[in-house]
Amino acid sequence: MSKEVLLDVRHLSQQFHLTKKIKVKAVDDVSFQIHKGEIFGLVGESGSGKSTVARCLMNIYQPAQGEIWYKDVNICDKKEFRKNKKMLQTRRQMIFQDSASSLNQKMKVSDIITEPMRIQHITPPRGSYIKEAAFQMECVGLENSFLDRYPSELSGGQRQRVAIARSLCMEPEFLVADEPIASLDVSIQAQIVNLFRHLQEEHGFTFLFIAHDLAMVEYLCDRVGVMYHGKLVELAPSEELYSKPVHPYTKTLLSAIPVPDPIRERKRVLQYYDGEGMENSVWTEVSPGHFAMLPADGKECSI
Repeated sequence: MSKEVLLDVRHLSQQFHLTKKIKVKAVDDVSFQIHKGEIFGLVGESGSGKSTVARCLMNIYQPAQGEIWYKDVNICDKKEFRKNKKMLQTRRQMIFQDSASSLNQKMKVSDIITEPMRIQHITPPRGSYIKEAAFQMECVGLENSFLDRYPSELSGGQRQRVAIARSLCMEPEFLVADEPIASLDVSIQAQIVNLFRHLQEEHGFTFLFIAHDLAMVEYLCDRVGVMYHGKLVELAPSEELYSKPVHPYTKTLLSAIPVPDPIRERKRVLQYYDGEGMENSVWTEVSPGHFAMLPADGKECSI
């Protein structure tokens, strides 16, 4: 992992209006950096703001406040985005949670994989679009016989592999995977996560991995950020976060990880965090590279 910062998120906030007067703050003053070649994990319960952050990073949503710097380009600035549009659309790719709805059901797999190249008018490196599709299929572990099939003829794991192949055909520098294993069964989840690790080592892209499964995140990611009610409450190297969690919400999440040993599982004590003390918390460096939202008065948050 390089020390070069590829993505710099500064005080990002996003809100959605339920009515003209009522609005919900989905992301609240979130800041973090992702280094080149890093696998960065983002975890939290449903509704914590993880997917909203991802969609802001990919310009699907326009943030209400804050800046997002990709290299030296502020992608929140519409003028700068238009100026660098082709670079941003080719070097950044996203894999969505629901592969069934993210793939066009009326297109063949071969056309789905190479569609981004056609849109950007990119000449296939391997001479033809069909050869490019076949190569990418091989990279994600699917046979060429799948090229003429439609998404409805594939299993959930196979569809997700097609979505991965589609993102890889652009040779991205930055890849966002928004809960790509949430809808898959456990055995397929492990296959997809191992595929991600293999592809990242082979291609060297920077990777933002969003998930609920904390065990998978620990296995895959270099650093992990924890989100709670739109705020980033803890950020640390993966090994340190799992061995020395500081914020009570992180401890709550870790306490919910199932234990394979039935004896230890029966003795496991689940913790619960109700958000107490969040209002007066400040972003604090606990140790080098380990940050957490802690009370300004120095008292510990209660669980």
